[in-house]
Amino acid sequence: MKDYIKLTSQRFPNVILRVIPGHFATPNAHVNYYMDMSPMKARISESRAVAKALAESYIYTTPVDTIVCMEGMEVIGGFLAEELQKGGIRSMNQHQSIYVLKPESSIGGQLIFRDNLLDWIRNKNVLLLFDSATSGRTVRRAVDTLKYYGALISGISAIFSAASRIAGMEVQALFTQADLPGYEFYNPEDCILCKNGVPIDAICSGMGYTPLR
Repeated sequence: MKDYIKLTSQRFPNVILRVIPGHFATPNAHVNYYMDMSPMKARISESRAVAKALAESYIYTTPVDTIVCMEGMEVIGGFLAEELQKGGIRSMNQHQSIYVLKPESSIGGQLIFRDNLLDWIRNKNVLLLFDSATSGRTVRRAVDTLKYYGALISGISAIFSAASRIAGMEVQALFTQADLPGYEFYNPEDCILCKNGVPIDAICSGMGYTPLR
């Protein structure tokens, strides 16, 4: 699991994605690469570089009041808010300040925002921030949840995305399938790797991985 490959963003040479080939099970899919984004999320220099790169898609064109961070993206979300405010991003908040939030998750996997946070979501321009978007299920669930709470979705952003559009919106991603030749993902019940008898190397989520062998 330590034999990773480094991929450097073509547009942002100080943004590096580490990937490991194999057979991995995520909450929504099976994939043939694990993307280790832990350094991006935890190392300040890398978090800041990712945030600066992500900000370029929104800084002059898109109003943002709140950034909702999924899958451990809070540090990057904080730096992203700083970058957007440096550029004078438009905001509907009375304090002209961007809020950075993380939703709770119920036992059944439903996303929840407590009542004390709703003033920063309802009728506000919300930017959704993910580490990766593979099948799009988590993104669509987050979009549906935020719309239920009255949010105006102003953008969807991710470090990696296998799709250019999800839930009818363009996904702004630093890395795509074009950067990772041979990348594949499957519904768990239709996984070709499983059907070919390839054992699963690890169970993965936005927080990391647990090896199975």
